[in-house]
Amino acid sequence: VPPFPHVRESLQKMYSQADLVVISTTASDALQREWGEHGLAQYMSIMAGQDMGTKRQHLEYGAKGKYPDDRILLIGDALGDRDAAHAVNVLFYPIVPGSEEMSWQRFYEEASDRFLNGTYAGSYEASLIAEFEKLLSDTPPWNR
Repeated sequence: VPPFPHVRESLQKMYSQADLVVISTTASDALQREWGEHGLAQYMSIMAGQDMGTKRQHLEYGAKGKYPDDRILLIGDALGDRDAAHAVNVLFYPIVPGSEEMSWQRFYEEASDRFLNGTYAGSYEASLIAEFEKLLSDTPPWNR
């Protein structure tokens, strides 16, 4: 399956300004193969799958202490991704399931610049996470 629109462009944009790392629950060999097939692996410093540890561990090993917490951004599409980012006090950018194209376009056109210029943290991040949590809430709408 090819990457969503704006994924490649986002990686290209961030590549010269940030260290990019894949942390995934996918096995490392599958990550290498799939990202390589689509020409995305070239932008990554590290590609770490589930066989190399948890997302929280990857954040701790690969970024904590190397960069200030507000200069580390985890992009993810699950509540577990949000939780991993919050557990180590780093920023989170949500890819909204079912709205992946919009999410990646927003990252490319807006959120990536805010992250790079230091204006991502705070109310902007909180609004994105609130929108994400509302759509992925553990509580069904009829019980809210």
